[in-house]
Amino acid sequence: MEVDVDHLEGIRRDPTFDSRNRDLHLVLEVLAYPADEASDQGGGSALITLHPDGSISVADKGRGTDTRQDVHGRTIRKPVMARKDLRFFDSTDAPLLPDGQPRRGMSVVAALSTWLVHTNRRTHGSWTQRYERGIPVTELIPLPDNGTTGTTVHFLPDPSRAPGAKILVSELETLGEALAPVLSVEVRDCRS
Repeated sequence: MEVDVDHLEGIRRDPTFDSRNRDLHLVLEVLAYPADEASDQGGGSALITLHPDGSISVADKGRGTDTRQDVHGRTIRKPVMARKDLRFFDSTDAPLLPDGQPRRGMSVVAALSTWLVHTNRRTHGSWTQRYERGIPVTELIPLPDNGTTGTTVHFLPDPSRAPGAKILVSELETLGEALAPVLSVEVRDCRS
């Protein structure tokens, strides 16, 4: 798997990623992917969970992250966590997310999180993979089929960086649905 260490370190060095709304922006970066799929498919849903440990998960019931077989028959997928998303990261016309900041891609979420777990379920196989500060620390770990499809990205925004403002559930619901009118967004607040 290809990892762009310089790209990930550049994100962590860039102070513009440490706004007071950083955690909200990270959720919107993740949510933009199921919003894209919902727009393409004519509908979709996503569940955002705010966990007691400060971590956040975004789960959708879409088709799952695209995967293919390499020449050795191993499952591979697009390296969106550990490399820059060429459609958005350096683009001067990257779309603005509902928080007014430009979309940069999933690698921003991975780089600015202490850990991130990407779980993927497709009709032809399921797997999970863990990242720490954007670097994969496991291979793709196969999961048993449970009859569903979709993607879950569960991450802990790095608490050693400038703290973000507390995420408000109403703000998440409003901004999440602003990404794509055909994406139904539910928020569960499990924080104490």
